[in-house]
Amino acid sequence: MRNPRRTALRAVLATALVLGVTAGPSALPALASTTGPARPTPTLTPTAAPAPALTGPSSDPSLSRRLSAALAGLPSADATAALVRVGGREGVWRGSSGVHDLVSGRPADPGARFRAGSVTKVFTAAVVLQLTGEGRIDLDGSARSYLPELIPASYEGVTVRQLLNHTHGIPAPDFPGTTVEEWYADRFRIHDPRDLVRSATAKPREFEPGRRQHYLNIGYTIAGLLIERVTGDTYEHQVGVRVLKPLGLRDTTFPGTDPRIAGRHNHGYQTMRLDDGTTGLRDVSVWGATDGWAAGDIISTTADLERFTHALFRGRVVPDGPLLDEMFTLPKVTDLKTGEDAAYSVGLSMKVLGGREVWGKTGGRWGYNAAIASTRDGARTLVYSVNSTDAKGQDMNKVAEKIMVAAYGMPEGTVSAR
Repeated sequence: MRNPRRTALRAVLATALVLGVTAGPSALPALASTTGPARPTPTLTPTAAPAPALTGPSSDPSLSRRLSAALAGLPSADATAALVRVGGREGVWRGSSGVHDLVSGRPADPGARFRAGSVTKVFTAAVVLQLTGEGRIDLDGSARSYLPELIPASYEGVTVRQLLNHTHGIPAPDFPGTTVEEWYADRFRIHDPRDLVRSATAKPREFEPGRRQHYLNIGYTIAGLLIERVTGDTYEHQVGVRVLKPLGLRDTTFPGTDPRIAGRHNHGYQTMRLDDGTTGLRDVSVWGATDGWAAGDIISTTADLERFTHALFRGRVVPDGPLLDEMFTLPKVTDLKTGEDAAYSVGLSMKVLGGREVWGKTGGRWGYNAAIASTRDGARTLVYSVNSTDAKGQDMNKVAEKIMVAAYGMPEGTVSAR
């Protein structure tokens, strides 16, 4: 049985200077705010947040104009708040927009914590690569050789590297419910990662390992268990002592079975069907994340994630050389669903923006989208948190997309942003 202990490293860092961008709220759907059983849905017109004072100039006026435009008009139907940090030698910018919550209408807290979703995978991959450098994990070794009681013989051929670059062929586990409303009703359910692995590996494989790529959480759930097996320690503590503590990421935590975001945070809202049958917003700030675990449950701040991104790309988390190169090497396979070239490496993904490769990772939990990104040389880094009302949707949130385009330029092969 897996040790349920969760280690949280919590403290408040001094808030960095920010350039605030706030506009009056656009028309929003009706709001249902609830952290427990559903309550009657009030009709709400949020209070306009006061325009904050400018506290720090950008070193690049053009960058400042683009990002200010990307954040203008919040809260809107797409997002209630956004926090952005751009760094690197090409220009620095700090900005926040929107509201802390729709009831008070207070300005968004630029130092707030948020759910970073699948950005967690970068931390998990980094720890596996560290253990590889120590000779405790073999990337070419069978995942089953580490977890023989959990991974059946039908998945004998899956390697550790394939777990991390999504070429393993293991399908997703079964979760109860098929709609956001059903998942919301089940939001306090506690998922054991071993049960998720059993559910997934009881099914036939999607493809022969190493032949295609299909982005799923399950490979990283197994990777978290693998970390625990080879270290005899919890996954959370290993990330803490290997990454969080050395880098001073004191506002980055793992929630464990606690469905709340500890400390300062801007509320997250999700569009869904309400109790009266209408479509509107629910406050989803309190929602368990045990289904994500080592693939998607981390809570952080833009300041912490920026520090992590700088350190990672400079070889201070995973040693520069062959191991770090794993994070910047795409497998030569095609995506299972689209047939396009693979876009995910070990821990990261790559997209061509503004004519150059941008590496990073996005993440989504209900009410929250987040991302870290950088050019390979670290010339321009980006970290954002967007309190999306359509998080985990099929398409990228429009506000998040505008931020990405403002920071790096248009995606290759496009004419205009959606």
